[in-house]
This record gives sequence, C-alpha cells and structure tokens, in this order.
Amino acid sequence: MVALRHRLAERGIDRQLWLLAPAAAFVVLLFIYPFAYGVGLSFQPEKGGPFEAYRSFFADAYDRDTIWITLRIALPAAIVNVAASVPIAYRMRSRFRGKRAVTTLLVVPITLGTVLTAQGLLNYLGPTGWLNRVLLDTGLVDAPVRLVHNSWGVFLSLVITGFPFAFLLVLSYLSGIDPSLERAAATLGAGAWQRFRRITLPLLAPGLATTFCLTFVLAYSVFPSAVLVGDPAGETRVIAYAAWQARYQHYDFAQGSAIAIVMGLVELVVIGAVLGARSLFYTGPTGGKG
Repeated sequence: MVALRHRLAERGIDRQLWLLAPAAAFVVLLFIYPFAYGVGLSFQPEKGGPFEAYRSFFADAYDRDTIWITLRIALPAAIVNVAASVPIAYRMRSRFRGKRAVTTLLVVPITLGTVLTAQGLLNYLGPTGWLNRVLLDTGLVDAPVRLVHNSWGVFLSLVITGFPFAFLLVLSYLSGIDPSLERAAATLGAGAWQRFRRITLPLLAPGLATTFCLTFVLAYSVFPSAVLVGDPAGETRVIAYAAWQARYQHYDFAQGSAIAIVMGLVELVVIGAVLGARSLFYTGPTGGKG
C-alpha cells in the first residue's frame, strides 16, 4: 500500500483525489452521458442521412428563426440584469441601516418560480390587469397596452427571475475586491467615477463576464415563460419550445435532439465571445481581487 502511494506521488497523483470520484460519477451520469446520448440520437433520423435532422432544421425558416427570436429576448434580458445589478450591488457593499431587509427584498423573486411570476404578470399587466385599468380609467390610453402574450411579457419575466441571480453573483465578486485600492486612489485625488472606472470595473470584469454568461444561459433556455406570458406560436417561439414540439408533439427524437444541440452550440458561441472580450478590460488573475 505504501509502495503504491509512493508510485502515485511520483506521478503527481494525490490519493485524496479519489474523494472526487463520487462527484465525477455524478457528472458523468447526469450530464455527460445524457449529452452524448443526445448527440448520438441527433444523427439517427428515421429518414435520410445522419445529418438529415440538422438539414431539416436549418432548411425550415419557421424553425431556423427560433435561434434569432431567442437571442433577441435572451441577450437584452441578460444585459439588463447584469447592468442593473452592478450599481445596486456596489451600493449594497457598504454598511447602512436596513441592508439585510433590502437584500432580502431583492432576492425574493428567486423563490417565486416561473409559474408564479407569470401569473403575477398576467394579473398586473394583462389586458384586464390593474395597470391597464388605471390607464383606461384615467384616459391615458384608449385600448389596453399589450405587455403580455408577446415578447415583452417574456422579457419582463426573465428580468424578474434573473435579476436576483445576477445581483448575488455581482455582489459576491464586488465583496472580493480589496476596498483599500479605492481608498488609496481617493487619497491621490481620484473621484468616485474615476475610482469605479479605473479600479473597480477592471477588477470586476471577470465576474461580470461570468455573471453574464450564466444569466444568458438561463435566459436562452427559456421555455415556461414563452408559453405562459408569450406567444409560442409566433413572436416568442423560442428554440427550446421548437425542441419540445419536435420531441413531444411530432415524436421526432432525432429532430428534437438536433435542435437541442444547436441550442447548446449557440450558447457556446456567445459564451466564447464574451469570455474573449473580457481580456480587453482585464488581463490579470481571474479572481479579480487586486
């Protein structure tokens, strides 16, 4: 046993790494194997060659347009969530009375879930919701304003459910930046905006990139909101809904898997672009602690 331990140590293998075996098995069983199975299934259509499912998807404009429809909803939602979380998290980093209560209110939407959020949007912003009733009663509009059952409804749902997630991530990254750096800059005459632009923002760039990627992935995989507060047959027919239709309505397993793979590839392209652009703002350690 001792000899085996020494041989493993000579090869740079610590036996404590075996503690990772359960986690590795969990990842293989729940992520890698289903993904590999889906990739293999996408190349096994009932008719045509191995790439028929992909060819069919890109040849059909109704299916192909789901890529851009989803991007038009997910990208703005991710940008708004990250952009809104930065000033709020920056203010929340300091101490003030009622900080815990404000933090709790900001993260409460995370506990609501998609269905309750959609129900709230329908009740408040629907054609007969309180907002339209107020607008109609005051004569500001002649007809109800459409804020649900379209892309606006899905966008608002993604912002409400995604902001707490982005806020917590940005707050954690901001908390890791040494505040003495800003104090040192202040003693040298740098104003608040200069300190934020020259010190905080560059150090925060890795965290913002990661937060945007995670928030974008959550938004791009939108499905319930597109059905509950959107128009799944029209302007909010997102790519996840197209995959669901192929799998559960048309029972085309290869087509559904192919659409899911395309969906993952689009996400990887966006993530790669964001992480590549991150180096334009910050080239130091990923931790960003200064």
